[in-house]
Amino acid sequence: MKVLHLISGGDTGGAKTHIISLIKGIDKLIDAKIICFIEDTFFYDARAAGIDIEVFEQKSRSDMSVVHRLADEVEREEYDIIHCHGARANFIAMFLRKKVKKPFITTIHSDYELDFKDNFYKKIIFTSLNKFALKRFKYFIAISDTFKDMLIDRGFKEEEIFTAYNGIDMEQELKYISREEFLGRYGINYEGKIIIGIAARLDKVKDHETFINAASIILNRRKDIIFLIAGDGYERRKLESLVQELGIEEYIYFLDYVKDQFSFFNAIDINTLTSLSESFPYAILEGALMKKPIISTNVGGLSKLIEDDENGYLIPVGDSKELADKIDILSADKSKVKEMGEKLYKKVEEKYSSNAMARKHIEIYQEILGNVK
Repeated sequence: MKVLHLISGGDTGGAKTHIISLIKGIDKLIDAKIICFIEDTFFYDARAAGIDIEVFEQKSRSDMSVVHRLADEVEREEYDIIHCHGARANFIAMFLRKKVKKPFITTIHSDYELDFKDNFYKKIIFTSLNKFALKRFKYFIAISDTFKDMLIDRGFKEEEIFTAYNGIDMEQELKYISREEFLGRYGINYEGKIIIGIAARLDKVKDHETFINAASIILNRRKDIIFLIAGDGYERRKLESLVQELGIEEYIYFLDYVKDQFSFFNAIDINTLTSLSESFPYAILEGALMKKPIISTNVGGLSKLIEDDENGYLIPVGDSKELADKIDILSADKSKVKEMGEKLYKKVEEKYSSNAMARKHIEIYQEILGNVK
């Protein structure tokens, strides 16, 4: 079996981790290649991981000359399935499918209605184009049962939607620097402090306001905690203003995008996520590899992984007080932090490895090809 994956190439964070982990897993079982349309960090990281990847560069989003190149590639290499990831790839596939008679499938990594929420122009143009393109697909992979239900509610056929949860490479070498070196990079004095972290791009759907408000609540109770925010995005200025209004600048650090994510997770004591919507985020899986317990909003498929009061905590969306309370509980009990982190690691190892994700994808591909025949 040969599968061609199409993706923008400008991807960072969870999307990048997903594709690299998936291809490394399925490469052991089938032939897989990635073609992206931007030569950026994604391309270099995938190539460094030993993945077969090539750039078909677009001069702009409207440059459809890549469609002819892709059609030639599919015909020459005799791919069985075209697997798309993200709005740009979905749009290109809409034209490609007119030239090649192969089954197409796309993975729904996020709520596509929210993907461009922070940019009015992109929301009007790109969200609309993506929705139009999605309607032309026959098969879909949802990253969680919640996302499958979302697609069904929006009119997609249940029998054409598969579910495959994210998985992470448990065999990878975890490259990170010491806590002292990492925090020294930012001039952070952490002696005697408990460190709470959140790794998420700074946009509305990640709801960092809840994280910051929770920090304010708990800092009224105790001063031995600092908060690290790893990520960049449109909300940065607004969030910095909120921190200033609350008078807690001394305790909250904006780190921008952190490329060596395992150094970040190694440095923190407790991992958090406050998103309004999620699928099955890698920020939690990566934290789990470093055995960090998680406090997260109960969104997407996270209840499949997080067992409340066992390997982490689930809180309602937007509930700053509940987040503060859970941080307070863990901050007072280092043995509980360690125990929860160990349990989360074991759960990921057992059920959410990249090998398990790869096997599930192979099953999906085989079912699609069976339907075609």
